[in-house]
Amino acid sequence: MRIALAQIITGRDLAANLALVDAYARQAVSGGADLVVFPEATMRAFGNSLVDIAEPLEGPWASRVRALAAELDIVIVAGMFTPGTAGDGTKVRNTLLVSGRGIEASYDKIHLFDAFGFAESDTVDAGTDPVTFELDGVTFGLATCYDIRFPDLFTENADRGADVNIVCASWGSGPGKADQWKLLARARALDSTTVVLACGQADPAGQGTETRGAAPTGVGHSVVVSPMGDVLEELDGAPGLLFADLDTTTVKEARTKLPVLANRHKF
Repeated sequence: MRIALAQIITGRDLAANLALVDAYARQAVSGGADLVVFPEATMRAFGNSLVDIAEPLEGPWASRVRALAAELDIVIVAGMFTPGTAGDGTKVRNTLLVSGRGIEASYDKIHLFDAFGFAESDTVDAGTDPVTFELDGVTFGLATCYDIRFPDLFTENADRGADVNIVCASWGSGPGKADQWKLLARARALDSTTVVLACGQADPAGQGTETRGAAPTGVGHSVVVSPMGDVLEELDGAPGLLFADLDTTTVKEARTKLPVLANRHKF
């Protein structure tokens, strides 16, 4: 199976962000991908109002992504915002939409980014349940940005059959943050003996794009990591499309050599 990671920079305008999804998804199809992953906050970048654009999974933004996936016969994973649990317009949920080839799934970010001077919980309700989906016999687990600092979600996805963990991010910039991102992606691959597909927003600073306050934007460096923690493919900080061919036999081999899932104790 061939996958693609679309490292983009989104902004305030929903239509412009959809146009990016359209363009990169078409490039992914042209490159032979079966699945294309977009970052967290693909619908609208952080640093902008979210409650006014949050919509249900059946709303117009998600429906356009769904129609594009159907048109191109590809699975699309993209970050969006859905209404909060209270339904009163005060908060949203940070949601990953998965659509295409008969697959419909969504994941609400469990671990909210209340760190480095940013409080995601001020505007976002946390999810509660891990989510996996299956494509062509391969099981994928889902995670979003700050989730990557919490190993239990990745091992839980593996317990639910995941061969691959997808992480979509809008990673906060700062000293050492790109190194942390790659280190954490490698660590979570080793924890769960899964392939990790870590797709982040590109670095807006490197492109001359204005950022807003303390809102996390992106550092780039989307990576594909093997179950043994090796970086197989990596982008730099600029926007781009990364392709990789998945071979799940490497997962079986890793779990034979390094059976951490079987050996671990749950306390």
